[in-house]
Amino acid sequence: MNPKSSAPGSYYRLTGPSDGARQRVESRPTTAGPWSLDAQHGGPPAALLGRAIEALGAGTVGRFTMDLLGPVPVGELDVSASVVRPGRSVSLAHASLHDVTLDRPVATASSWLFPRSEHGAGHAGPPPGHTPSNGTERARPQGWSAGYLDTVEWRWITGGLDTPGTGVVWMRPATLVDGEAMSPVQRLLACVDSASGVSAMLDVREWAFLNTELTVHVLREPVGEWICLDAATTLGPGSVGVATATAYDERGPVARSAQALLVQRR
Repeated sequence: MNPKSSAPGSYYRLTGPSDGARQRVESRPTTAGPWSLDAQHGGPPAALLGRAIEALGAGTVGRFTMDLLGPVPVGELDVSASVVRPGRSVSLAHASLHDVTLDRPVATASSWLFPRSEHGAGHAGPPPGHTPSNGTERARPQGWSAGYLDTVEWRWITGGLDTPGTGVVWMRPATLVDGEAMSPVQRLLACVDSASGVSAMLDVREWAFLNTELTVHVLREPVGEWICLDAATTLGPGSVGVATATAYDERGPVARSAQALLVQRR
């Protein structure tokens, strides 16, 4: 992958103030996924939906599920969020991304929000046993489109996009929105959708394996700019595959994710 220092600085630009219900954003070419320069990788939309949910101020994300209703275009989007089930202990929030040009929803998210606390029964750790400095940079392989892949710093511990099987990689993504610091959860969500690519079992020139959804259980907010994914993909005999990952920071595990994949020969 290209070093992050040579990549554009963000995935989205705000094009207008929030009207209290929706906020409009311009999607940069940096959001494009590996299948098409016109459709976004799942990481930036997940982080954008997470940003809208966090802005509600209703708690910390404990579970986040994104459903992709179709390709998310590299274009103008409206993003909105609301609390649909308030509670004294936990709340449920929904968020949506709307394609401005075609006037239709392209992705939705739901999230259970938990109280903020630093006095739980567990503790961080154990650390993963390696850091980004232990990883190796690798060029984007043939068949994988530019865009999002070139905005992330990748430090591979094992595996690779062109190496079938499990993979372990440290990731540092670009900034989500112009002029804003990315929150820890936004950074996590920008990375975990890559689990299916990190653990790709098939050649993208011959097969498509697109996720229809992403579910992330967040144990705690990550610390630092780097996220490590330890990912694996299991293929079924038909059109369904499942990609799973444990996400780490340098202190230890922070989340577990799963994706249902549509697997089809090109």
